[in-house]
Amino acid sequence: MSDIKPVHVLNGPNLNLLGVREPEIYGRATLADIEALCHEAGARHGVGIVFEQTNHEGVLVDLIQRAGQEACAIVINPAAYTHTSIALLDALKGVDVPAVEVHLSQPAAREPFRAPSYVARAASGSISGFGPMGYALGIEAAVQLARARQNHPVKGK
Repeated sequence: MSDIKPVHVLNGPNLNLLGVREPEIYGRATLADIEALCHEAGARHGVGIVFEQTNHEGVLVDLIQRAGQEACAIVINPAAYTHTSIALLDALKGVDVPAVEVHLSQPAAREPFRAPSYVARAASGSISGFGPMGYALGIEAAVQLARARQNHPVKGK
């Protein structure tokens, strides 16, 4: 049994196409493969995982808000919304749990429009360019952040 709430792993648009869409950039792992990796990482760190994906920005906002109530931390791959969504930025700023931004590729090394991240402004940290392993690293970071907060609570965010 875990001493903390689960980590919510939230995935944005087109990640349901992993393994098929641009494998030269995103690799051959499917979203189901990444979900299994996340559950393994959660088990190693003694925490449950809630894993979700949506292609809809408003639904992702709802998932962030729900995670603010139910999770110890958020690991989020906002995909293309990284570069466009002030709504996700505001949602992450509105919840009182740490968030770790994860990307399979290295957005800053790709097209210039992919370099800025609205999500990074609200995230505790970002992990990118490590493929699926980035999710496991994100879960480890999220659990460490959540446990540190549990042991040393701070007022506000």
